[in-house]
Amino acid sequence: MKMQHLLKVVPIALVMNLFLIKASLAQTPAIEIKQTLPTDPLVLNGTSGGSVASNCGNITKAPTQVIQVRESLPYLRLTVESEGQPTLLIEGPGGRFCILGDNYSGGKPEISGFWQAGNYLLFIGELSPAQHNYTLSISQQPQPSN
Repeated sequence: MKMQHLLKVVPIALVMNLFLIKASLAQTPAIEIKQTLPTDPLVLNGTSGGSVASNCGNITKAPTQVIQVRESLPYLRLTVESEGQPTLLIEGPGGRFCILGDNYSGGKPEISGFWQAGNYLLFIGELSPAQHNYTLSISQQPQPSN
């Protein structure tokens, strides 16, 4: 008897979960990345951090940015700058990645390389519970060597 009840409840819960995820994505504007950026770097601003504690800092429930890569790109670089200690959590076709700033990057989370086509959910977090304004730079140009 209990198994029949579970078989009814679980599909409903899955559908509701998918609906809520889709609703939160609808609130986040998507940035479409084609073979060539309209400006390089493409600069986006927002507020880092959030109320959800994760192993990639404090993030928001919904993604901070959504990037739609229409065609695979041989090179794309994302860099986050903030007054705080920003983190960058990316969920995309290749998996889930947490990027932290280090001494090499000057404390700025940065990721670069090949990007396959697909949707990427970006969460700009903070290591501390604080929130700060951030700048996200998206570029197709390699980082100049120091």
